Amino acid sequence: MLTIGGRPLPVVGRARMYVCGITPYDTTHLGHARTFVWADVAVRVLRHAGVPVEVCRNVTDVDDVLTSAARRAGSPYDSFAAVQQFYFDRDMAALRVHPVTYEPRAHTYVPQVVALARALLDLGHAYERDGAVCFRGAGVRERAGLGPEEAARLLAEFGDGDPRGDDPADVAVWRPSAKGEPGWPSEWGDGRPGWHAECAAMALTTFGPALDLHAGGADLCFPHHAYEAAMAEAVTGVRPFARAWLHVGVVRADGAKMAKSAGNLVFTADLLRHHPVGAVRLLLLGHPWAADWDYRPGDLEKAAARLERLHAAAGRPAASAAGERAAVRALLDDLDVATALEIAAEEGGQAARTVIAVLALG
Repeated sequence: MLTIGGRPLPVVGRARMYVCGITPYDTTHLGHARTFVWADVAVRVLRHAGVPVEVCRNVTDVDDVLTSAARRAGSPYDSFAAVQQFYFDRDMAALRVHPVTYEPRAHTYVPQVVALARALLDLGHAYERDGAVCFRGAGVRERAGLGPEEAARLLAEFGDGDPRGDDPADVAVWRPSAKGEPGWPSEWGDGRPGWHAECAAMALTTFGPALDLHAGGADLCFPHHAYEAAMAEAVTGVRPFARAWLHVGVVRADGAKMAKSAGNLVFTADLLRHHPVGAVRLLLLGHPWAADWDYRPGDLEKAAARLERLHAAAGRPAASAAGERAAVRALLDDLDVATALEIAAEEGGQAARTVIAVLALG
């Protein structure tokens, strides 16, 4: 049985996994890649344990950041997003990330967001104001374990506050669209979905009222995942929305979180041009999934050398069945890749071959 964050995750039938995908306005960097490779490892470990897994990884192709990037490029937002999505899919394939079962795009789920907004209004969890539908966010930050100042800072950082709201904690489920912005008709006027409502609608439509595992970057814990879950739980009455969360730590470079605004991006495609895929995956798996990681260029050479040692160990003929079982147990225990690699290197043989196969390091 897999445990995530110390939480046992028994599965009867299939496992339903939702992965927060990209907003397709830029090329895949190590911060993106780390999240999706760790999510891929979770899927591979579950499948190795005999659990069928269905994965939904969304595409946030309705977003003001994307719209602005498309406008600068002189392209319609949907065409611009489709091109960036092509590059992302190519990078995922190069990284050996398994194709997902479902890949909903936000712009095709606008009717479901409208239905979510109407349901939240009918249940008293939202209110309409000047063409917007605002979700009542009281209690969301407390459930996320944040103080008021930190929550306010994060809401402001992600641009989630709505001046039409009754409370600073209230966020938009539906927003009116100005001229030149993507917009769709609704009973409240032309508008577009709020970010958190997009993921809630796509997850609920794909898997129903609850998930077994939800993955995404740790920087999305609040407000995105907190409000996504709160909206889903408010409309269905089912708690928890996700039985376990795989919040992958952020990647830093030059002392700052890797981001376009910081100018410190390291692109996955650049690394793959000069290094084996297994070495890049091992680089991304070199620290516990929940831990933040400071990238240094020398890390990749270390990962490549470690990969060579692992392959050499796999070539040894002798290995105990107990060693292989211990390596698999480590992977099931909170995706403890570090321990599994240590066992594989020491035991060699089948234990190493199994770890290489499950982690796609071949």
